[in-house]
Amino acid sequence: MVIPFISLYIDSMGNYSDAYVQTWSGLTFGVTFVTAFIFSPIWGRIGDKYGRRYILIISAVGVGLSVFLMGFATTVWQLFLLRLFMGVVTGFIPMSQAFISTQTPKETAGKVLGTLQTGNITGSLMGPMLGGVLADTFGYSSTFKWISLTIFISALLVMLGIKEVKVKLSDDAKDYQSYSSKEVIIHILRSPILLVVLLLSTLVQVAHFSIQPILSLFVEEIHGPVNIAFFAGLAFSAAGLGNLLMSRSWGKLGDQFGHIKILIILLFVAGIVYLPGVFVTNIWQLVILRFLLGVSIGGIIPVRMAYIRTAAPLSMQGEVIGYNTSLRFLGNVIGPALGGLLAALFGFSTVFFVTSLLLIISGFLMLVTWYKFEYAPQHKHGKSISTRSTHSH
Repeated sequence: MVIPFISLYIDSMGNYSDAYVQTWSGLTFGVTFVTAFIFSPIWGRIGDKYGRRYILIISAVGVGLSVFLMGFATTVWQLFLLRLFMGVVTGFIPMSQAFISTQTPKETAGKVLGTLQTGNITGSLMGPMLGGVLADTFGYSSTFKWISLTIFISALLVMLGIKEVKVKLSDDAKDYQSYSSKEVIIHILRSPILLVVLLLSTLVQVAHFSIQPILSLFVEEIHGPVNIAFFAGLAFSAAGLGNLLMSRSWGKLGDQFGHIKILIILLFVAGIVYLPGVFVTNIWQLVILRFLLGVSIGGIIPVRMAYIRTAAPLSMQGEVIGYNTSLRFLGNVIGPALGGLLAALFGFSTVFFVTSLLLIISGFLMLVTWYKFEYAPQHKHGKSISTRSTHSH
């Protein structure tokens, strides 16, 4: 809800130059991700140890409080520090992913996490539109106070509506022993596929966010300044809509055919869909491309999360998902900076080209790792068994 008008809010605090407002909008927006990058694994670890329900409540109350206080900020510094604090406690969504993942059997993890992703996307679709309408109607500072109310309600819902059940989801002792942070990192480093899946979190977010800060400028270039906010919103939302329609289905397909296979396909498809952005000449071409991008990129998160669910023992899931979240936040910081820089130096079309290349490289990286560490060993193993059985006959 806050994203569309954070720069306008800063602008309203004093008589500042455009460059000052743009710089501080970027810093104020990005600082949340920087602190979240540091704190995500720590919260994940605490959640693994003491239960995730408490962390969800702490996170919602903390975020609600910082957003409420933003409504009273009178200087850019106050806003910046509140956004910084918000990053420390932000993590409601990754923590809910860990929570749901540990309460779900492996076989249906993709479908269930896909459903969660649908809720997440619906929020990010409706948020900016609602926030914009509220800000136009009530002014910026009142809007922050209204927004904080919705976050306090989520804390209440968790408090009153959720019981954390100790589910016996497996008979594997590994799932229930406790691990030190060092052991968790060693587990990740010893599982090449899991390591690449985590690294892809950064690359996919860089790709996804590279276009975010300049999308409205690009829309203005191809469509002109008439109703710019509406058409930029449309281009943003088209990706969300594609995401919304398909993320649950991709999760189910992952459960059925293997999460990594579906992930490889999605990375290649997303890379191919990004490329025609270079040649877009009108707004509707862009909207259609954004929709198709949403369809393909929408499956990447639930499929990745479901794979983590199968690749890490239950009692370290929160911390592994914490690292995954950290790496995603890193991508959220690098992406907009990279996109803005490329657009400034070489023009908008470069951003589409580089992003497309990035996703296709990610696909190759995943394919090679999967082939080397999962496909080849299984088939080699299969062959040696069949030759042994012929010898014994």
